Amino acid sequence: MKTKLILFLFCINLFSNCSPKPSISGILETSKNTDFQPKVYLVQPQNLDEIAASFLGKVIDSAMVAEDGTFSFQHLPRVSQSTLFELTVQKKGDPPNKLNNEDTTLPNYMPVVWQTGETLQISADLDHFQNSFQINNPSPENTALLKLRNLKGKAFQQYLQNKSWDVHKGSQLLEKEEALLNYQKQLIDFAENTDQLLAALVAVRWVSPQNDYERVPEFLFQQCEKWNAKASDESWVQQLCNKAKKEKLPLLKGAVFPNVSLPMVNGDTLSVYSQLGKKLTVIDLWASWCVPCRKENRETLVPLWDQYHNQGLRVIAYGLETNEEAWKKAIEIDGAYRWLHASHLQGDDAPFMKSLRIQTIPANFILDAQGKVIAKNVHGKALQQFVSAYLDKQ
Repeated sequence: MKTKLILFLFCINLFSNCSPKPSISGILETSKNTDFQPKVYLVQPQNLDEIAASFLGKVIDSAMVAEDGTFSFQHLPRVSQSTLFELTVQKKGDPPNKLNNEDTTLPNYMPVVWQTGETLQISADLDHFQNSFQINNPSPENTALLKLRNLKGKAFQQYLQNKSWDVHKGSQLLEKEEALLNYQKQLIDFAENTDQLLAALVAVRWVSPQNDYERVPEFLFQQCEKWNAKASDESWVQQLCNKAKKEKLPLLKGAVFPNVSLPMVNGDTLSVYSQLGKKLTVIDLWASWCVPCRKENRETLVPLWDQYHNQGLRVIAYGLETNEEAWKKAIEIDGAYRWLHASHLQGDDAPFMKSLRIQTIPANFILDAQGKVIAKNVHGKALQQFVSAYLDKQ
């Protein structure tokens, strides 16, 4: 009986040792003229801000790529739940955790979800790592990440790739911003519709690896509300919601605009609410030195004012100025004397900008008759169409 038991345990041990170990491994296609090292790194973001961020993630393991293209990580950590990692390849001389977000056509990393006990079998082209990255029989989490990767690449090609704007003088700044926003909207839509938390958080970071959400603060707020209702105990959700506190974000659409008092160009001090239009008010944030702002004055706001100021439209402009003479001259030249103007003449230290928690111009807030923000940062023809449609309904 004892001999049989020993034999039985030996067989179990033999079977266990011969079975394939759960791992992360794969095969990479390489070229002789590649600038990349024949090595794959496993990087683990330690917090939300480290996702898709260069030089911040913790390097967990590395694996050499053999002559036949195969690689396998041998020192994987033990993780008991689905965990986000980033597989990365590096050019010669670059550190293991450098992540390329500048050139979206050739990103050198790919986020994956893995936990102890799972096997990830990967294939990719070393020179086109993220764009060619595939997983054999991916989990729902990794399926979502691959879908997000595909969507990001397609959106980049459609809105940003091979595009150029003359932003040195600011003449095409708004056009560039519009293209970037159209690109971001594809990632935002994904995050709003996916049921995979980690993929949504990658989308949040890909919307702006630089952590600049000034133009899309509503997105952060909505993502916090969505995931806080589903996974409030997750530390990354808590970090997301810390970013998305209303007092940290630019004034949100749907909020009530603050009734602050402003120093006017004629020397008066007036409160915003005392000057609201009967139906609609555009709070315009501009500067005499801002080329797209000046263009907006002449080509958008002047025609809007001339057509609609007798129908309940009011414009209140706030100048980010230090030079009073230049400010007044720009108002006169642009024909912007038609509407109200205010400025603290404190430049970037403008208290009104701080109260709205914004730094970028041109910007605007569109208010209804009660001072509620019903739209933001609508410019050019889109602003003309918005005002026309809104007032026609009143």
